[in-house]
Amino acid sequence: MGALHSPKGAVWTKARFGTQNCREGGMSAEKRIKRELEEEDDDDDEDETVSGKCGRYDFEDKRSRHCPYLDTINRSVLDFDFEKLCSISLSHINAYACLVCGKYFQGRGLKSHAYIHSVQFSHHVFLNLHTLMFYCLPDNYKIIDSSLEDITYVLKPTFTKQQICNMDKQAKLSRAYDGTTYLPGIVGLNNIKANDYANAVLQALSNVPPLRNYFLEEDNYRNIQRPPGDIMFLLVQRFGELMRKLWNPRNFKAHVSPHEMLQAVVLCSKKKFQITKQGDGVEFLSWFLNALNSALGGTKKKKTIVTEVFQGSMRIFTKKLPHPDLPAEEKEQLLHNEEYQETMLEAPFMYLTLDLPTAPLYKDEKEQLIIPQVPLFSILAKFNGLTEKEYKTYKENFLKRFQLTQLPPYLIFCIKRFTKNNFFVEKNPTIVNFPITNVDLREYLAEEFQNVHKNTTYDLVANIVHDGKPNEGSYRIHVLHHGTGKWYELQDLQVTDILPQMITLSEAYIQIWKRRDDEEKNQQGA
Repeated sequence: MGALHSPKGAVWTKARFGTQNCREGGMSAEKRIKRELEEEDDDDDEDETVSGKCGRYDFEDKRSRHCPYLDTINRSVLDFDFEKLCSISLSHINAYACLVCGKYFQGRGLKSHAYIHSVQFSHHVFLNLHTLMFYCLPDNYKIIDSSLEDITYVLKPTFTKQQICNMDKQAKLSRAYDGTTYLPGIVGLNNIKANDYANAVLQALSNVPPLRNYFLEEDNYRNIQRPPGDIMFLLVQRFGELMRKLWNPRNFKAHVSPHEMLQAVVLCSKKKFQITKQGDGVEFLSWFLNALNSALGGTKKKKTIVTEVFQGSMRIFTKKLPHPDLPAEEKEQLLHNEEYQETMLEAPFMYLTLDLPTAPLYKDEKEQLIIPQVPLFSILAKFNGLTEKEYKTYKENFLKRFQLTQLPPYLIFCIKRFTKNNFFVEKNPTIVNFPITNVDLREYLAEEFQNVHKNTTYDLVANIVHDGKPNEGSYRIHVLHHGTGKWYELQDLQVTDILPQMITLSEAYIQIWKRRDDEEKNQQGA
């Protein structure tokens, strides 16, 4: 039997129908093939053949390599940062991007939204957002053309091991499709409504090289086994996608929207953190690192990239105090009881909370408020093993002191600026004076652990700032670009360079410090 020609110009060759009576479900093989051409068969996009009980038919279309509509593609409207769902049916299944107007539509069968859109508006070139394959509609043939590779790369950037290795040696500016230049990794994140608290944390984490490098290579976590129905792994996937977009050297625009990442945050945090409501940067950081670690399979015994990079350990010495209203003799007597003796616990930490002294707001001669300042080493004294601090619970009071036993490669400081009571949240505006480089933390290590740590000197790599009132303020971040050695300030879509000495004048809230390795010991940083 000769070749079967479909009404759409496709050619089915090597047809082996056997007998004329070959039918499936009361339908002849010939009719069935025609029907398949009109239906949504997107699940088989990777395979250019259609198999049936009556045989196998190889599909080939001569127009695939000579599509006349490629010049209608408008790269300036393409934005793959948003959720991959049909703009009409809101379905994720078989989503296609129209490369002429940038909108998403479902399917490509005869009655599908993409098909109807192609007929109504004469937009012919579509990209399957899952399989990364291009199609011409309504003719429904696959497009094969190397000039489209830049589009698939923007949708799904990939990095070789060599590229990842050289990431922090690059000082070269990239040029976006719209003509703007940018440094990969130092790009703005869109503030959808009130998500700058999350943006700042995500920007900070994206500039921690070992964490970033792990997520740039999808193979590192693609095969991690999770229980059926576990939604927390969505955080891992979305964070990886965001890292690859932030560091993409071939982007169409010089900023990224964290829309899909934040939707995963809203879903996985059960709406504790939202896009439309300002959140707390430290609370988000704490939740995100723990959730990421858990989703990667981390346990007390099993380490992940999160714990390898950020986790240190400390000793916590706790002593119960007698109730302050008791008579002095009774207090003295209680102190001899076992439950009032000091206990020691070794505990891991992901970040260190630094307490600010209470801020007295003095006024000078001109009635201007004076903002107090405190050196970083004064508030670090909390971890010297000697400084005691009282902690009150609803029923009992405790005296605690802390001493570090292990320093991580990247150390996070969270400066406690906010205190909450029953009525309102109060912010402490005290400025912390800190050097940008060369902070040695050896003295805060327990003596027997000092010899174990060869390197204890840290340099600042990220500084998150909170400006304004407690519930209405905004976030910005200072990051060090390792390739150029320059500091940049990012606030949502705005990216500006900044002098290092200006960083210390801000109301620092979260800081990430990098421990120097042997080869960096003699460097003084940026």
